[in-house]
Amino acid sequence: MEHTDTIGKILFTQEQIWRRAEELGQEISEDYAGEQVVLIGTLKGAVPFMADLMKNISLDVEIDFVAASSYGSGTESSGEVILKHDITLDLTDKHVILVEDIIDTGNTIKALKAYLQKRGPKSVSICTLLDKPARRKVDVKGDYIGFVVEDLFIVGYGLDFNQKYRNLPYISYLEG
Repeated sequence: MEHTDTIGKILFTQEQIWRRAEELGQEISEDYAGEQVVLIGTLKGAVPFMADLMKNISLDVEIDFVAASSYGSGTESSGEVILKHDITLDLTDKHVILVEDIIDTGNTIKALKAYLQKRGPKSVSICTLLDKPARRKVDVKGDYIGFVVEDLFIVGYGLDFNQKYRNLPYISYLEG
């Protein structure tokens, strides 16, 4: 499907995202009380959300980043996940929370979770800003979900279309 550069209505404002990041941070803090967590953000889209999330976690937090893709420059997942940037932290016996911008087909996040589980952590959970279950192709669920969205091409707040729109302070979609 081709998309125009026309941005649709605002789905979630910056304030709504901040509130949800605060709630998720509190939930994570309660679930892992007394423990240390490692947040692993998926580059590049999860960066704004992860920054908001980690400020709301009242535990010892380490952070790292991973980059993988199943999209290339198109709007349809290729299904093949390619690791482009690996983590540097030792995950042995640590609680890992994979921070994602959006779970769409689920291919990338499922592959990343399996990859991280091979690194010896105590646990690996998934925290995603957005969940788009209508597009799911594999069985994967987020443990911490910001918002559920319809089958739209989402942009803003870190999510892009060909590297554009990441800097929007809200979440919208491209009309197509």
